[in-house]
Amino acid sequence: MPDSEKSSPRVHASSSVSSAPAGPITPATRAKLLGHRGAVIWLTGLSGSGKSTLAAALETELFRVGVLPVVVDGDVLRTGLSQGLGFSDADRKENIRRAAEAALLLAETGAVAITALISPFRDDRHHIAKRCRARGVPFAEVFINAPLAACEHRDPKGLYKKVRAGLIPSFTGIDSPYEAPLAPTLELHTDRESVAQSLAKLTALTLSLARPAGTARGAGGAES
Repeated sequence: MPDSEKSSPRVHASSSVSSAPAGPITPATRAKLLGHRGAVIWLTGLSGSGKSTLAAALETELFRVGVLPVVVDGDVLRTGLSQGLGFSDADRKENIRRAAEAALLLAETGAVAITALISPFRDDRHHIAKRCRARGVPFAEVFINAPLAACEHRDPKGLYKKVRAGLIPSFTGIDSPYEAPLAPTLELHTDRESVAQSLAKLTALTLSLARPAGTARGAGGAES
Protein backbone atom coordinates (compact mmCIF):
# COMPACT_ATOMS: atom_id res chain seq x y z
CA MET A 1 0.00 0.00 0.00
CA PRO A 2 1.44 3.40 -0.93
CA ASP A 3 2.48 5.61 1.92
CA SER A 4 -0.11 8.16 0.84
CA GLU A 5 -2.87 5.62 1.40
CA LYS A 6 -1.73 4.46 4.81
CA SER A 7 -4.22 5.50 7.42
CA SER A 8 -2.98 7.67 10.26
CA PRO A 9 -3.64 6.46 13.79
CA ARG A 10 -6.84 7.91 15.13
CA VAL A 11 -7.00 9.63 18.48
CA HIS A 12 -10.25 9.08 20.34
CA ALA A 13 -11.41 11.35 23.13
CA SER A 14 -11.12 9.57 26.42
CA SER A 15 -14.27 9.22 28.40
CA SER A 16 -12.19 9.79 31.52
CA VAL A 17 -11.47 13.39 30.55
CA SER A 18 -13.96 15.66 32.25
CA SER A 19 -15.92 17.95 29.97
CA ALA A 20 -15.66 21.72 30.22
CA PRO A 21 -18.41 23.42 32.19
CA ALA A 22 -21.39 24.55 30.18
CA GLY A 23 -21.63 28.29 29.77
CA PRO A 24 -19.15 30.95 30.85
CA ILE A 25 -16.55 30.37 33.55
CA THR A 26 -17.77 32.35 36.55
CA PRO A 27 -16.20 33.19 39.92
CA ALA A 28 -18.31 30.38 41.39
CA THR A 29 -16.89 27.95 38.81
CA ARG A 30 -13.36 28.98 39.72
CA ALA A 31 -14.12 28.72 43.44
CA LYS A 32 -15.39 25.17 42.93
CA LEU A 33 -12.19 24.22 41.11
CA LEU A 34 -9.81 25.87 43.58
CA GLY A 35 -11.74 25.28 46.78
CA HIS A 36 -11.75 28.98 47.62
CA ARG A 37 -12.69 32.30 46.09
CA GLY A 38 -10.48 35.22 45.14
CA ALA A 39 -9.99 38.27 47.34
CA VAL A 40 -7.89 41.41 47.66
CA ILE A 41 -5.99 41.88 50.93
CA TRP A 42 -4.64 45.44 50.93
CA LEU A 43 -1.80 46.09 53.37
CA THR A 44 -1.17 49.79 54.00
CA GLY A 45 1.26 51.52 56.34
CA LEU A 46 4.48 53.51 56.57
CA SER A 47 7.73 52.35 55.03
CA GLY A 48 9.32 49.92 57.49
CA SER A 49 6.04 49.06 59.22
CA GLY A 50 6.23 45.40 58.15
CA LYS A 51 3.98 45.23 55.08
CA SER A 52 6.34 43.23 52.88
CA THR A 53 7.31 40.90 55.72
CA LEU A 54 3.69 40.07 56.50
CA ALA A 55 2.73 39.81 52.82
CA ALA A 56 5.45 37.20 52.25
CA ALA A 57 4.53 35.32 55.43
CA LEU A 58 0.84 35.31 54.50
CA GLU A 59 1.65 34.07 51.00
CA THR A 60 3.60 31.13 52.48
CA GLU A 61 0.86 30.28 54.97
CA LEU A 62 -1.95 30.43 52.41
CA PHE A 63 0.01 28.21 50.03
CA ARG A 64 0.55 25.75 52.87
CA VAL A 65 -3.19 25.38 53.47
CA GLY A 66 -4.09 25.08 49.80
CA VAL A 67 -5.08 28.64 48.92
CA LEU A 68 -3.58 30.22 45.80
CA PRO A 69 -1.84 33.50 46.80
CA VAL A 70 -0.11 36.20 44.76
CA VAL A 71 1.81 39.13 46.27
CA VAL A 72 1.56 42.50 44.52
CA ASP A 73 4.46 44.45 46.01
CA GLY A 74 4.86 48.17 45.40
CA ASP A 75 8.66 48.01 45.10
CA VAL A 76 8.43 45.21 42.54
CA LEU A 77 5.80 47.08 40.54
CA ARG A 78 8.15 50.02 40.16
CA THR A 79 10.67 47.78 38.38
CA GLY A 80 8.17 46.88 35.67
CA LEU A 81 4.52 47.87 35.42
CA SER A 82 5.12 51.22 37.11
CA GLN A 83 8.64 51.79 35.84
CA GLY A 84 9.16 55.46 35.12
CA LEU A 85 6.73 56.73 37.74
CA GLY A 86 8.15 59.04 40.37
CA PHE A 87 6.95 59.94 43.85
CA SER A 88 4.82 62.99 43.18
CA ASP A 89 1.25 62.75 44.45
CA ALA A 90 0.04 62.15 40.89
CA ASP A 91 2.58 59.37 40.27
CA ARG A 92 1.82 57.75 43.62
CA LYS A 93 -1.87 57.70 42.75
CA GLU A 94 -1.15 56.16 39.34
CA ASN A 95 1.09 53.51 40.88
CA ILE A 96 -1.65 52.59 43.34
CA ARG A 97 -4.26 52.53 40.58
CA ARG A 98 -2.16 50.10 38.55
CA ALA A 99 -1.55 47.91 41.59
CA ALA A 100 -5.27 47.87 42.36
CA GLU A 101 -6.26 46.88 38.85
CA ALA A 102 -3.64 44.12 38.80
CA ALA A 103 -4.85 42.82 42.17
CA LEU A 104 -8.47 42.94 41.03
CA LEU A 105 -7.71 40.96 37.87
CA LEU A 106 -5.83 38.34 39.89
CA ALA A 107 -8.67 38.05 42.40
CA GLU A 108 -11.18 37.59 39.61
CA THR A 109 -9.21 34.56 38.42
CA GLY A 110 -9.63 33.05 41.89
CA ALA A 111 -6.31 34.00 43.49
CA VAL A 112 -5.93 35.84 46.78
CA ALA A 113 -4.07 39.02 45.85
CA ILE A 114 -1.99 40.39 48.72
CA THR A 115 -0.91 43.95 48.07
CA ALA A 116 1.85 45.64 50.06
CA LEU A 117 1.97 49.37 49.31
CA ILE A 118 2.25 52.46 51.49
CA SER A 119 -0.83 53.82 49.62
CA PRO A 120 -0.93 56.98 51.74
CA PHE A 121 -4.21 58.53 50.59
CA ARG A 122 -7.62 57.51 51.95
CA ASP A 123 -9.43 58.44 48.75
CA ASP A 124 -7.29 56.02 46.76
CA ARG A 125 -7.93 53.17 49.17
CA HIS A 126 -11.65 53.98 49.26
CA HIS A 127 -11.74 53.86 45.46
CA ILE A 128 -10.04 50.44 45.46
CA ALA A 129 -12.58 49.07 47.94
CA LYS A 130 -15.41 50.49 45.83
CA ARG A 131 -14.00 48.89 42.66
CA CYS A 132 -13.76 45.51 44.35
CA ARG A 133 -17.30 45.69 45.75
CA ALA A 134 -18.66 46.63 42.33
CA ARG A 135 -17.03 43.53 40.84
CA GLY A 136 -18.10 41.24 43.68
CA VAL A 137 -14.56 40.69 44.94
CA PRO A 138 -14.01 40.47 48.72
CA PHE A 139 -11.74 43.27 49.94
CA ALA A 140 -9.97 43.92 53.23
CA GLU A 141 -8.02 47.02 54.20
CA VAL A 142 -5.34 46.03 56.70
CA PHE A 143 -3.55 48.83 58.54
CA ILE A 144 0.01 47.81 59.41
CA ASN A 145 0.30 50.30 62.23
CA ALA A 146 3.78 51.04 63.52
CA PRO A 147 4.76 54.51 64.80
CA LEU A 148 7.16 56.55 62.70
CA ALA A 149 9.85 56.24 65.38
CA ALA A 150 9.68 52.43 65.22
CA CYS A 151 9.76 52.41 61.42
CA GLU A 152 12.72 54.77 61.36
CA HIS A 153 14.55 52.66 63.92
CA ARG A 154 14.08 49.55 61.79
CA ASP A 155 14.86 51.31 58.48
CA PRO A 156 15.39 47.98 56.62
CA LYS A 157 16.21 49.69 53.31
CA GLY A 158 18.16 52.63 54.72
CA LEU A 159 15.57 55.06 53.32
CA TYR A 160 14.99 57.08 56.48
CA LYS A 161 18.73 57.68 56.81
CA LYS A 162 18.76 59.05 53.26
CA VAL A 163 15.71 61.21 54.00
CA ARG A 164 17.36 62.73 57.06
CA ALA A 165 20.43 63.43 54.95
CA GLY A 166 18.29 65.32 52.48
CA LEU A 167 18.76 62.78 49.69
CA ILE A 168 15.09 61.77 49.30
CA PRO A 169 12.40 64.48 49.11
CA SER A 170 8.64 64.02 49.66
CA PHE A 171 8.99 60.92 51.81
CA THR A 172 5.76 59.60 53.32
CA GLY A 173 5.55 60.21 57.06
CA ILE A 174 8.34 62.83 57.03
CA ASP A 175 7.49 65.58 54.58
CA SER A 176 4.65 63.92 52.68
CA PRO A 177 1.43 62.95 54.50
CA TYR A 178 0.18 59.50 55.39
CA GLU A 179 -3.57 59.34 55.96
CA ALA A 180 -4.16 56.46 58.35
CA PRO A 181 -7.30 54.35 57.80
CA LEU A 182 -10.25 55.48 59.88
CA ALA A 183 -12.01 52.11 59.98
CA PRO A 184 -9.70 49.38 58.64
CA THR A 185 -10.91 45.79 58.40
CA LEU A 186 -7.95 44.82 60.57
CA GLU A 187 -5.30 46.83 62.42
CA LEU A 188 -1.99 45.21 63.31
CA HIS A 189 0.38 46.90 65.78
CA THR A 190 3.67 45.52 64.56
CA ASP A 191 5.69 47.54 67.05
CA ARG A 192 4.30 45.58 69.99
CA GLU A 193 3.34 42.17 68.61
CA SER A 194 5.46 39.51 66.96
CA VAL A 195 5.30 38.59 63.29
CA ALA A 196 3.68 35.29 64.31
CA GLN A 197 0.96 37.08 66.28
CA SER A 198 0.22 39.50 63.45
CA LEU A 199 0.30 36.69 60.91
CA ALA A 200 -2.22 34.62 62.87
CA LYS A 201 -4.73 37.48 62.82
CA LEU A 202 -4.06 38.24 59.17
CA THR A 203 -4.42 34.61 58.14
CA ALA A 204 -7.70 34.22 60.02
CA LEU A 205 -9.14 37.28 58.28
CA THR A 206 -7.96 36.16 54.85
CA LEU A 207 -9.37 32.65 55.18
CA SER A 208 -12.70 34.03 56.36
CA LEU A 209 -12.92 35.89 53.04
CA ALA A 210 -11.47 33.20 50.78
CA ARG A 211 -13.23 30.26 52.41
CA PRO A 212 -16.53 31.49 53.84
CA ALA A 213 -18.92 28.90 55.21
CA GLY A 214 -20.29 26.79 52.40
CA THR A 215 -17.44 27.25 49.93
CA ALA A 216 -16.84 23.94 48.20
CA ARG A 217 -13.39 22.41 48.30
CA GLY A 218 -11.99 21.68 44.84
CA ALA A 219 -10.29 18.47 43.80
CA GLY A 220 -6.88 20.14 43.92
CA GLY A 221 -7.30 21.92 47.22
CA ALA A 222 -5.77 21.00 50.53
CA GLU A 223 -7.44 20.76 53.88
CA SER A 224 -6.75 23.69 56.15
